[in-house]
Order: sequence, then C-alpha cells, then structure tokens
Amino acid sequence: MIRYECDRCGVALQPNDHQRYILRMEVFAAADHIDLDAESASRPHLDLRTVISELAKANPDDVEDRTYRILRFDLCDNCRRAVLRHPLGQ
Repeated sequence: MIRYECDRCGVALQPNDHQRYILRMEVFAAADHIDLDAESASRPHLDLRTVISELAKANPDDVEDRTYRILRFDLCDNCRRAVLRHPLGQ
C-alpha cells in the first residue's frame, strides 16, 4: 500500500483525498542567444571538443542538476496555500 504525506509538513494524506495536491517544479539552465563573430564561427569544432572533454570528466548527476531537473512534491491544503502565497519560501 502506498502511503502519502505532505512533503512540506509531514501530515498524512490519503491517495484520493481532495486535500492532497501535487506540486511539480521544473528547473533548467537559461539558454541565452549566442552571438558568434566571424573568427569563432569559422572554428566551431574547437569549442565543441572542449565541451565534450569537460562532459566526459564530469559527474553525470552534477551535469543533470545544472541543466534540467523536474521535482514533484505532495502537499496538504495548508502547505499548498503557503506555497502559493510565497513560492520561494520568503
């Protein structure tokens, strides 16, 4: 049997409870527009080799955390209201 509890305050929740809410959060790296000058555009393979080399040495979990992550939380009604009032916990 699956047991649910609020990930914020720990109160027990029922699977089909109308007081149970799901918070999904998506965090990803901002991709800004890259301006290439004539010199860097003529040598794109050099930058790609550097990126590949750095990725080969990096911890895959760290790379994922720095590029894209989806989080999911169960919330009770009280915590849902609190998160909506102050999404960043302020």
